[in-house]
Amino acid sequence: MKNNRRSAGLILYRYRDLKLEVLLVHPGGPYWAGRDEGTWSIPKGEYSNEEDPLAAAKREFKEETGFDAEGNFLVLTPRKQPSGKLVSAWAFEGDCDVNALKSNTFTMEWPPHSGKLSEFPEVDRAEWFPVSVAEKKLLKGQTGFIDELCERLEREGEI
Repeated sequence: MKNNRRSAGLILYRYRDLKLEVLLVHPGGPYWAGRDEGTWSIPKGEYSNEEDPLAAAKREFKEETGFDAEGNFLVLTPRKQPSGKLVSAWAFEGDCDVNALKSNTFTMEWPPHSGKLSEFPEVDRAEWFPVSVAEKKLLKGQTGFIDELCERLEREGEI
C-alpha cells in the first residue's frame, strides 16, 4: 500500500555571535521522555489535500510552539522520510524565547492498559541549536533540510 501521508513544517533560524542557529522541538509524551539525539524535529504536522502546505506549516508552527510565523519564507526541497511520509519545509529568519513555548496537547492511555487517559504536550520543549548540534539532534530524515538551508544561505552570502 502506498504511503500518501504528507507533513509541512518550518525552520526558524537566527544568527548568534555570527553563527547560524536553528529552532528545533522535542516531542512530548512518555515515549520520548529521556530520549535526545535523533529525536528532535522541525515544527511540522500533517495536512489534507485541500490545505495549502505553507498555510499548514504556519498553523503547525503556531500549534507546536505558540509563536506566529512571519517573514520571508525560503522554500526547501521536500524530503521523503524513512516512514514514507513526504515532508515539505520552508525556512525563515526570526527569533523567539524558547522559555515562552506553549504547545497544544494530546490525550492517550497512560500507563498502557491502565484505562486512564492522560494529557501530554505535543512538544515538551524547544531549543536553539548551532547547525553542527542540530544535525545530531534531528530525526535522520530531516537533516537534509538543515544542509540545504546552509547551502542556500551560503550562496546568498548570509553565512
